[in-house]
Amino acid sequence: MEVLGIDIGGTGIKGAPVDTQTGQLIAERFRLPTPQPATPEKVSATVAAVADHFGWQGQIGCGFPAVIQHGKTVTAANISKQWVDADGRALFEQATGCTVTLGNDADVAGLAEMRFGAGKDRQGCVLIVTLGTGIGTALFIDGRLVPNIELGHIEVRGMDAEKWAAESARKREDLGWRQWAERVDEVLGCLHAYLWPELIIIGGGVSKKHEKFLPYLNVPTEVVPAQLRNQAGMVGAALAAAER
Repeated sequence: MEVLGIDIGGTGIKGAPVDTQTGQLIAERFRLPTPQPATPEKVSATVAAVADHFGWQGQIGCGFPAVIQHGKTVTAANISKQWVDADGRALFEQATGCTVTLGNDADVAGLAEMRFGAGKDRQGCVLIVTLGTGIGTALFIDGRLVPNIELGHIEVRGMDAEKWAAESARKREDLGWRQWAERVDEVLGCLHAYLWPELIIIGGGVSKKHEKFLPYLNVPTEVVPAQLRNQAGMVGAALAAAER
């Protein structure tokens, strides 16, 4: 089955048609900057522009940086607060003229990693942590998703964890890899104490540079880089739509 997977991030909105049986992109991804401010009207128009680029008329899956319940965006992280309690699915369907499945961005990235990547065939408790503009988390128990686990917002050192340890913080504060890794390690240590995962998968765009920071992590469980890397959001969004 072919589905257009779209990944909505704090800095970019990217999409590509996905073969949901293999997890492969059928065409080269297309990316547009996330509009600023990232209001419902502007983001919806950008999603429509991505769909138009491919001349898409079939199903669309979207990963979105918020808690998603029954197609509504209940929260808003790194986007306009106008998204709080908005009917995101209806907005995207109206803008694209297509059937849209909407899911939390980390959740859909996790679906892709569990199906085709570093979490394939892994049982027990698996935690996926995406490091980018913010920190996304997805939790799987014996391969089953526990949705909307927004643990990137736990308090660490008196502040929101993602504001202190996301990749955006590394860039903003011009941190060295080891210095940043120590922050990430502290956040992962807290998450480990809460959940006791048997595997932590580190995703997001920075995972392609995993050799620069993973060796500095000391969290007492297995930690591996994501295999689908920055494609996971698109692939997982398409999977979510195919399995809706």
